Amino acid sequence: MTEAHWPGLLTRLEGERVVLEPIAPAHEAGLRAVTDDARVWRWIYPDLSFDDWFAAALHVAETGAEAPFATIERASGEVIGSTRYLALRKVHRGLEIGWTFLAPGAWGTGANVEAKLLMLRHAFDDLDCVRVEFKTHAANERSRCALAALPAQFEGVFRKHMLVPGLGVRDSAYYAIVDDDWPAVRENLERRLKTHAAA
Repeated sequence: MTEAHWPGLLTRLEGERVVLEPIAPAHEAGLRAVTDDARVWRWIYPDLSFDDWFAAALHVAETGAEAPFATIERASGEVIGSTRYLALRKVHRGLEIGWTFLAPGAWGTGANVEAKLLMLRHAFDDLDCVRVEFKTHAANERSRCALAALPAQFEGVFRKHMLVPGLGVRDSAYYAIVDDDWPAVRENLERRLKTHAAA
C-alpha cells in the first residue's frame, strides 16, 4: 500500500504536549537513546537490533506499508518514543495502532494519552475509520492497563499467536475501538489530559 492508496495517513500530528512526526533519519539518535533502556525494548523484539528496527521503520514509511511516527516532546523538541499505524485495511476502513513505546521519563506525564488522542482523532475524524485495533503481549500488564483506560474494548486472547525472537511463543491480547465508541473515548482522553494539566 502506498500513500496514493490512503492519502493523508502519515502526516504530522500536533498536540500541546507531544508532536507525532513521520519517522525520518533525523530521529535516529533520539530513538536509539530511548530504546537503550531495557524497560522500553523488553516487549518489542528483544533479539531485534535497533538498526534493523529503524531501517525497517524507514522502509515501511517510504513504501506506505505502515505509518510510523517519532513521538516528540513539544516543549523540549526531544524524541521520547515512537508509535505507528499498521495492519492497514483502507477498503474496510480499519487499521491498528501499535509498536508504541516511550522513554520511562515520559511515563505518566500524559504523553501517551495525548499521542493516542491525536492518532485516534486522525483515524476516526480525518481518515473515516470505523475500527481501530490494538494488540499486545498478553503478559504485558502495563500495556493492557493503558488500553483498558482509553477505554478500548477487550476482544480476547489469540493463543500462541506469534513467535517473537527473544520472547518465544506469544499470546496476543486484542482490543478495539469502533466509531460508535469514539465520542466517549475522545471525551475520556480529553478529560484525562485536563487532569494531567492540572497536576
